[in-house]
Amino acid sequence: MKKKENKSSYDKGKLFAKIMAGILVLLMLAGTGITLVYALMG
Repeated sequence: MKKKENKSSYDKGKLFAKIMAGILVLLMLAGTGITLVYALMG
């Protein structure tokens, strides 16, 4: 039974997915903020 190995790689995958999701959210927020700043200044 290779349950421990699968669990370990699954946890790593979940952590990687969380980090990627966080980066995407930050990029979206930054893009929205920059767009708002340009809209207000222009």
